[in-house]
Amino acid sequence: MSPVCRFTIPASRDVEAIMDYLADNHNFDVAERFLGMIDNKCRRLATFPSMGRKRDELAPNIRSFPIYDYLIFYREIAAGIEVLRVVSGYRDLQDLFSQQDKN
Repeated sequence: MSPVCRFTIPASRDVEAIMDYLADNHNFDVAERFLGMIDNKCRRLATFPSMGRKRDELAPNIRSFPIYDYLIFYREIAAGIEVLRVVSGYRDLQDLFSQQDKN
């Protein structure tokens, strides 16, 4: 059985917002290629979860992996990985994760 790559609701919303941005500011093909890259990278991370950088300074047991200017934040689960967020690497990451703790 292949490892699972499960997206949380916030991560799904992140990807949707990025896709909308790319389609509006570039074109639909760029948005689709980016979605394909996210899909491929997440499958690879599910198979090799320790590939990403440990990000314990943001939250326990999470890792990140870059795709261009974006970061995939995920944690290892028994069946593979759970993607927590997909955000611009230029965001205030400390603030992003401290806000999540409040929700």
